[in-house]
Amino acid sequence: MNNINLGRVVLGGLLAGLVLNIGEFILNDFLLPTQTKAFLAEHNFKEPGAHFIAVAVGLTFVMGIVLVLVYAMIRSRLGPGVNTAIVAGLVGWFAVYIYTGIVQGVLFGHTVNVIAISIVWGIVEYTLAAVVGAWLYKEA
Repeated sequence: MNNINLGRVVLGGLLAGLVLNIGEFILNDFLLPTQTKAFLAEHNFKEPGAHFIAVAVGLTFVMGIVLVLVYAMIRSRLGPGVNTAIVAGLVGWFAVYIYTGIVQGVLFGHTVNVIAISIVWGIVEYTLAAVVGAWLYKEA
């Protein structure tokens, strides 16, 4: 990691995190609000409050930083550019949407439709975030 510009990782990561947070807001408040409310009611969960939202937003910014860090780490092998950023985004997407999304979806009884919408939305969201974050990254 001698050549990784950590300042640019954070800067690009915060921009990527902003893209992820906007994407999550759109997904949860505009694409799946009815399904989310029904899920919460079915399981007797209360609506997420300010504390949950603050934690989720903060961790999503951290995920943006992780995406750009992965990009910085793999670009020496794959070369700088959009294709490498897409690979970094796919790594994040797999970890968040494929692995945890499917495991939690099955555990909590989400419908196949909700899981599919989330997975498709996530691949767009994560690859776009990684590309945008990588755009700000420059080597040290």
